[in-house]
Amino acid sequence: MHLIRDRFLLLSLIAGLLAGLPYLAGFPGAFVFDDFPNIVNNQAIQMTQLDAGSLAKAVLSPQPSGSLRALPTLTFAVDYWRGGGADPATFKATNVLLHCLTTLAMAWLFRSLLLLAGVPAGKARWLAPLLALAWALHPLQVSSVLYVVQRIQTLATLFVVLALLAYLQGRVAQIEGRSGRTGMLMAMLSWALAMGCKEDAILLPAYTLALELTLLGFRAADIRTGRLLRKGYLTASVMGAAAYLLLVLPHFWQWEAYPNRDFSTLERLLTQARVLCMYLWQIVLPLPSHMPFYYDWLQPSRSLLQPWTTLSSMLLLAGMLALALHQRLRQPLLALGILWFLSAHFVASNVIGLELAFEHRNHFALAGGVLATGSLLAQAARRLQPSRNMQIAITVLVLSALAGTTLIRAGSWHDRLSLANTVTRYAPLSARAWVQLCAGEYETGGGAVKHNPRIDAAIEACTKGTSAVPASLNNAALLVVLKTLKGNVSGSDWDLFQQRLETVHMSLDNCRAPQILSYNHRQGVAVDKRRLLQALETMARRCDQKPFEAASIGYFVMNDLAEPDAAMPYFLRAIGSAPPNDPFPVQLAQELRQKNRPDLAKRIEQLAASRRSSAMTSRAPQR
Repeated sequence: MHLIRDRFLLLSLIAGLLAGLPYLAGFPGAFVFDDFPNIVNNQAIQMTQLDAGSLAKAVLSPQPSGSLRALPTLTFAVDYWRGGGADPATFKATNVLLHCLTTLAMAWLFRSLLLLAGVPAGKARWLAPLLALAWALHPLQVSSVLYVVQRIQTLATLFVVLALLAYLQGRVAQIEGRSGRTGMLMAMLSWALAMGCKEDAILLPAYTLALELTLLGFRAADIRTGRLLRKGYLTASVMGAAAYLLLVLPHFWQWEAYPNRDFSTLERLLTQARVLCMYLWQIVLPLPSHMPFYYDWLQPSRSLLQPWTTLSSMLLLAGMLALALHQRLRQPLLALGILWFLSAHFVASNVIGLELAFEHRNHFALAGGVLATGSLLAQAARRLQPSRNMQIAITVLVLSALAGTTLIRAGSWHDRLSLANTVTRYAPLSARAWVQLCAGEYETGGGAVKHNPRIDAAIEACTKGTSAVPASLNNAALLVVLKTLKGNVSGSDWDLFQQRLETVHMSLDNCRAPQILSYNHRQGVAVDKRRLLQALETMARRCDQKPFEAASIGYFVMNDLAEPDAAMPYFLRAIGSAPPNDPFPVQLAQELRQKNRPDLAKRIEQLAASRRSSAMTSRAPQR
């Protein structure tokens, strides 16, 4: 037994080591999309010295990604300090290390599952590391590992896997007649750490319930413990369903479109059936062309038959769930894999107004896919009875194919232009892909510099993006910037951008488009001031702005454009939405006086005083 365990440890370590190798092709890479607000432009994580105060500031400061993600934020701050700044290779190295550690933990989890399913220890010794390696080498993992900000997801998965492993150890102890207290305590601790990474770690009880329904069966040597488990899960399920129906559903449900989205809750739920089937297709046939990284081109389902794949996708998912429940005792690993895959998407594929699809949402769900697929392959092997050499050859072929595909896909991440060219090829209707290619060409040539050598390539990319995705504003905005820099911007370029700004759906991406103009104006591009003010005013009218966003635009208009009067509507909007005792109005009034505009300062002070008075009146006791 000790020899088997030692060999398994060695094999799992080898699997963990091999897991990181294909991803090295993505170095040094570049930051993309949500990396910028969460890392590159996030002053809270820009730690220059390693001490308790700096670490506390990083953890306690408000974060763009959410307040419950303290652990990943802490690691971002340490990486910033290690790399002497926002160095993509440093951050990606940590992501790859975490991926290797998760692969190691996944091998131990798979081994526990195989043993519970009755697989002999000698066979589980090598089968578990192979399953973990299949999970780690799957090309669907590339964007989870090399998209730096998704450490939020991958770190949460690591602790979820550790929690499941500890839960299994505790439950096996209870089945054998021991208390299992240590395993349960370690499971709770790991779950708490997972919740400190990402909110969807709340799904751990769903994963453990799936274990009970398939492999564990609520068994325990002590009858009272088994009875308590059944009652506990039943109570938790009823309470969870009640909380969902009475709290979550009413809070997030939108009969009309979500703010800054072009779909309602019902349409989102319909679309998720297609999205989950798309994920299944990517798992089963993992070609790079099936995984374009950006999914902003995906159109929502408007009804069961619009498109027709909506209903068929729902029927397929319902059939999978029925199969899992029917086969949960006969084929527990198949059933567990299906239940884990579906459970892992319960938060992201539900009523919260998130984007429709992201590959990293499969990071843990892929473990369910590997289990289910492995179970089906094992059944096929039992029926066909191939020779041992044939089994080895097929295993090597499958793992090699996964590793090779991942290597190819990771290689496209080695620099920004390579990734952008790949994504525009696989998703030609993605506005984000074209913007990334256009901006990549622009910045590779030096950005806002005279005679930028790549300006023509950037203009070509932006022109294609503007034509391919007429509902997008970012390409049209960047095209105005590039042509302004080159000196051939025309009135029709501005008219096209302004016409779209007035008419297209204002998604989150579109609401950021005028900021492309303001950012490049700060970089020295002589963007037309009158047209820029018009664009900012239209954006403010059509987009829901937070107080901070409105104030930022106001400062840009006042300081960079030297138009204090034009900045006032933004300042007034920011003050009107901010807390009554916010110190911002006092600071702003002082700045306006320094600019010799006491009239504007007085308006700010009057508004702030009026809001404080209204707040005091509303708090006064009624007699």
